[in-house]
Amino acid sequence: MRVLSVSQINFFIKSLIEGDGRMRDIYARGEISNFTDHYRSGHLYFSLKDEKSVLKAVMFSSAARRLRFCPKEGMRVIVRGRVAVYEPGGQYQFYVEEMQPDGVGALSLAFEQLKEKLAAEGLFAEEHKRPIPPFPARIGVITSPTGAAVQDIRNILSRRWPAAEIVFCPVLVQGEDAAAQLTAAVKLMNAQKAADVIIIGRGGGSAEDLAAFNDETLARAVFASKIPVISAVGHETDFTICDFVADLRAPTPSAAAELAVPDREEMRAALAQLTRRLCGSVQAGLDDRRQMLDALASANVLQNPSAWLSPRRQALRNTVQSLTHSAERRILKEKNELAALSARLDAMSPLKVLSRGYAIVSDGNGKVIKRTEDAKPGDVLTARVEDGAITVQVQKTEKREMTDA
Repeated sequence: MRVLSVSQINFFIKSLIEGDGRMRDIYARGEISNFTDHYRSGHLYFSLKDEKSVLKAVMFSSAARRLRFCPKEGMRVIVRGRVAVYEPGGQYQFYVEEMQPDGVGALSLAFEQLKEKLAAEGLFAEEHKRPIPPFPARIGVITSPTGAAVQDIRNILSRRWPAAEIVFCPVLVQGEDAAAQLTAAVKLMNAQKAADVIIIGRGGGSAEDLAAFNDETLARAVFASKIPVISAVGHETDFTICDFVADLRAPTPSAAAELAVPDREEMRAALAQLTRRLCGSVQAGLDDRRQMLDALASANVLQNPSAWLSPRRQALRNTVQSLTHSAERRILKEKNELAALSARLDAMSPLKVLSRGYAIVSDGNGKVIKRTEDAKPGDVLTARVEDGAITVQVQKTEKREMTDA
């Protein structure tokens, strides 16, 4: 009897399951249960169940990042992956590589979930929209090289604004690799500063055909673009995530080309109109000045200068004479007032008093003697008279008796 270890049994089961080619690429349908989202690692752990059975499943972060919707408990999904055995635990589980909602409206659900998520982050806000340059020199075009869209864009750009250079970046616009190529093209044009404005889009198609333009990675690349982006995906009624995040949405690729550049013929017409308006304005100015010159030429001042100057010359003489008389009267008035003030000042001068025989007596310190008690016998005083000063010595003081009037 051969006895096997637990590890040997698990290894044998692992070899049987993983060696079966039918277990390597499987599509399965089921309902999500026991859903756990490990936010730090990005791995998703859950079970798939139907009416009879349950299958453990895991979706690693590398695959989970490609999801275009948010898996939730109870959601029915279709998954693609492989069945393998986790040998240390003796468990087999489904390793999910791709997942999409099951049933009608699955793509619509993924679209609405991503739209709600990006809107909450502000990726659709108007304040982030970059203006489209009015006269771009280089137009970046990101689309399929084989579709009708690229030819429509080329024709319209060449007709409307042939001076612009078309920088074409061919990509897949549908299929598994389309979103990655579209994203890489946007990043490449920004890295190389290859264009002044970018047109990204494709012709019409089903919701599945337009799915690449609902990719989250592409949306974030368009939002981060330093070059303004015009999104033109599908027909007029088609809306994608790329449309919402772009700086300008065009209903069709042809409309995008028209929005990207001005029309040469319209610019010529506008320039011609501006030229006519400018010429008309200049001519009107010349006519006004010609009329002014004609009026001056016919005026009396030029026909008979002497007759025009004579009354003005006499008026000037009268004005000068009037000003002269006014000045003389003012000077005489000021002179008389000055003489009167001088006479009053002279009358109040101490020197005027001295001329009438009075003297100003002061002591040795220059203090004026006003009363008998200001001096005593023996003091030497100075008496200032009209023409000089006299030094005197006090013999005695005598106070005058005050009598009533």
